[in-house]
Amino acid sequence: MTEIIRKSGLFNISWLILLIVLTTMNLACSRKPSPVADLILLNGDIYTMEPEQPEAKALVIKGNKIIDVCDTDKKALKYRGPGTRLIDLKGAFVTPGIIDGHVHFNQAGALINDANLMKVSDEQGLRQEIGRVVSLLEEGEWITGGLWGAYEQWALGDAGQAPAAQKKEPWRPHRRMIDDLTPDNPVFVCRYDYQEWLANTAALQAAGLDKQKLPGMELDSKGQPTGLIFRDTPAFDILQKARKPKSETRLLNENRAALRALREAGIVEIHDIATPAQTERFIMLQENGELTCRVWLRPDLSLAARLKEQGLTMGLNPKTRQKDGWLRYGALKGYIDGIMGTHGALFFEPYNDQPDNYGHWRNHTSDDPQLKVGNMEKMYRLIKTGLEAGFVPNVHAIGDRGVAEMLDLYERLKKEGADLTGFRVIHAQVIRPQDFPRFKALNVIAEVNPYHISDDMRWMEERIGHERCRGAYAFKSLLDNGAILSFGSDWPGTSAAEYHMHPKYLIYAAVTRQTLTGQPEGGWFPEQRISVEECLKAYTINNACAAFEADLRGSLKKGKLADITVFDRNLLKIPPAEILQTEVLMTIVDGRIVYQSSKIQ
Repeated sequence: MTEIIRKSGLFNISWLILLIVLTTMNLACSRKPSPVADLILLNGDIYTMEPEQPEAKALVIKGNKIIDVCDTDKKALKYRGPGTRLIDLKGAFVTPGIIDGHVHFNQAGALINDANLMKVSDEQGLRQEIGRVVSLLEEGEWITGGLWGAYEQWALGDAGQAPAAQKKEPWRPHRRMIDDLTPDNPVFVCRYDYQEWLANTAALQAAGLDKQKLPGMELDSKGQPTGLIFRDTPAFDILQKARKPKSETRLLNENRAALRALREAGIVEIHDIATPAQTERFIMLQENGELTCRVWLRPDLSLAARLKEQGLTMGLNPKTRQKDGWLRYGALKGYIDGIMGTHGALFFEPYNDQPDNYGHWRNHTSDDPQLKVGNMEKMYRLIKTGLEAGFVPNVHAIGDRGVAEMLDLYERLKKEGADLTGFRVIHAQVIRPQDFPRFKALNVIAEVNPYHISDDMRWMEERIGHERCRGAYAFKSLLDNGAILSFGSDWPGTSAAEYHMHPKYLIYAAVTRQTLTGQPEGGWFPEQRISVEECLKAYTINNACAAFEADLRGSLKKGKLADITVFDRNLLKIPPAEILQTEVLMTIVDGRIVYQSSKIQ
């Protein structure tokens, strides 16, 4: 009997062991093998923007997605297959792809391929730039743009501390300075305030003005045209009509130049102040496979009804009317006021240097020139129409009154039941102390342009005085009051200023509050400086959130889209002055390398 029990026990144990072995084999067979990666980035200094895993060593990419974020290269290499591309980053600094929240793309390429005279205020500079542009053009094409003198009174890097008595007499060009360079290319370029224009001899001939002397033409001591033309005169009107528009090929080449500059700067997406004509060019570039960054279109607020009639709303491609992660409609752009560069931003008190000027309403509907209160009903109706079409508003407001009026209108909409998620105040440039907490209270995003600090401080205090400047570009006060910051470059700038698009300039400005030459010492209103971490957040996850896509992009996380920017140094660890030396080594959009520096292979 004992022998039977003993044998039975052995029998049961044997079956148990066999069962365990079979189960283990089944589990091993059913376990899915690791997917094979298309691209693995190794040996990186990775800043993920994910609180649960803020740092990593390697990224694993398959298709257009991140399939793993690894703390060691060894873990990442488990995804290696025969066709996997491995890139050793050699310690380079990796961030989620940089998203530029404010771009005027249709103007950017013109500043690269057409005349950019903003820093020109002498004959040598004029000849150098016009000569460069001639080399890019076909015979007969017009050279336009210009904006000479924008940095004449305040040089680039000036902190605005030079006394007014030292200001120069404005430089005035003459057609003879460039006629020898441009026999086959008419030139019609403007001063930064658009009040004076320069026409070369070829342009005067094209307009039939070479042998006429009409009002608006400046004449020299011998009674001959200097080429200077004054705005809103008969001569100006004739030249405007004679000017040959740019060909579609030329405009597309300007677009290509702008796309190249964006990818070389690590930009994976732009929120573009889109025009209908530029939207059509975006469609063409996408169809040609030439888009190298995502585009979130922001048409004018006035187009809401038309877009609704066409069945278009946020997230849809303008041509296919389908959901599209590359080219799609976003918010609608509106305007409260003008810009400070031309004394157009709206203030409660007048400009210090123009005591009768309070700024200009962009949505003023009254014909009464004495009326000091802008009519916000037009803006209200435009926003309501946009909301009915499925678009949120992003509205330009720069002066303290412009910002306050916009917040008042958003508050009105909230009381009516509107969800203000994604609503933005664009620029939010000068803010009163009582308005800082309202951004969080209303859940409104402050879309800010940090490089404006480095450039605009040259004339800010002259225009609105020291005390009002305490609320200018006050990013720290916005953050301390719980606001969400969205970073945008405003590239290529205004008629009075050229704004850099490379993220190093925006981060440097927000962190130091200095000009590119390091002025003033310690920073302009240094209490408003913010950290690099806060800058990167405003450039990545915040901008993805502002486009309602934080679940897809904006951080480096398993399952998110592979939009990645690689810098040559760790922005979190270097001295602030070194930020300006930073270079982009690689830009990846949707899992595809669209830019790779020769410094990394």
